[in-house]
Amino acid sequence: MSAGDERTAWPSSAYGGPPRPRVDPDAPVYRPAPEPPPSYADAGPYRPPAPRWPDAPITAPYPPPVASRAPRRWPLAVPLGLVVVLAGVAVYQAVRIDRLTDRVAAQEKVLVETQARDNARLDGLDGRAAELEKKLGSAFNPEAISSAALPSVLRVAAGDVSGTAFAVGRPAAGGRTNLLTNFHVVESVYDGGGRRVTLERDDKRYQATIVAVDRSADVAHLRADTKIPGLPTAKGDVRPGQQIVVVGAPLGLTDSVTTGVVSAVRDLPDSDGPVIQFDAPINPGNSGGPVINAAKQVVGIATAKARDAEGIGLAVPITTACDAFAVC
Repeated sequence: MSAGDERTAWPSSAYGGPPRPRVDPDAPVYRPAPEPPPSYADAGPYRPPAPRWPDAPITAPYPPPVASRAPRRWPLAVPLGLVVVLAGVAVYQAVRIDRLTDRVAAQEKVLVETQARDNARLDGLDGRAAELEKKLGSAFNPEAISSAALPSVLRVAAGDVSGTAFAVGRPAAGGRTNLLTNFHVVESVYDGGGRRVTLERDDKRYQATIVAVDRSADVAHLRADTKIPGLPTAKGDVRPGQQIVVVGAPLGLTDSVTTGVVSAVRDLPDSDGPVIQFDAPINPGNSGGPVINAAKQVVGIATAKARDAEGIGLAVPITTACDAFAVC
C-alpha cells in the first residue's frame, strides 16, 4: 500500500470500527452554490440561514420559545375547605358547650335538692331543739327557781310576829307593789287598828300598808311604796306529785329555800276551801311565803305545818287569794 493510500485509508475493523469506503483524493469536491443576496424590500425580521450540509435535515436555527408560566392561583376549593373545617369546629364546640350546660344544670339541680334536704333536716333539728328547750324549761331546777323568786320575797315584821310576804302581778299605780301574805301574820296589827307593817330584805326596810284581808281564807293583801318585781301565778290546777320550791324566812332567816312535792289537794274540816298538802320542810316564819312549781309560777301560799309530824305542810291555793283581791 502506498503512502497516499495510507493517508486516505479508513481504519479497519482491527481498530474497533467498521470498514469504510475509500475516498479518491483526485475527485472533485462538492461545494454548494452561493446563495443569492437577500432582498430587503419585503424582508421580514432577520433570521440567520440554517446551515445546509449534504443529506442534513433542515432544522430551525433556535429552539422554540418557551411559553411564560401563568402565576399560580389558589383554587376555590381551598377557602371552601377552610370554611367547612371552621364550621365543623364551631359545631363541635357548640355541642360540647351544650353538653357542659346540661351537666352544670344537672349539678345545680342536685345541689338545690341537697340544700332543700339539708334545710328540712335543719328545720327538723330546730323543732327538736325548741321542744327540748321547752322540756328543759319545764324541768325542775330548784336553783333557777330560787334565783328567779328570791328578789320578790321579803320578811314581814308585824308587831311581835314575823312571817313572809311576796310581790305578785304587775306594779301598782305610782310605782308601788302589790304583795300577798297570810292573814294570821298581820292579824295582831290589823285587829289592833293598825295598817302599817315593815318589809325587810338585804338589810333594807320598806313600809307596806294592809289593803285588805280575808279571814276565812287566811290571806291578806299588802301594798308597798317601792317597786319590787312580781312573781307570776299558776292558772291551772295543782296535781299531786308536782315538784315545788318553798321560799321564806323561817325563824327570821331570810332567803331560805326548801324543796318537795305536792302530796295532795284536800279539804280539811276547819278550812274554808281546799288546801295543798306538800312535804317540803317549813317552820314558823315561813307563813305567807310562796310555793312555786317547776315553771317558776306560784301555786300556793305556805300557811301551816302539822304538829308532832314531819313532812306535812299546808298551803292556800293561789287562786283563792287572786279571786279575793284581784291583784294577780
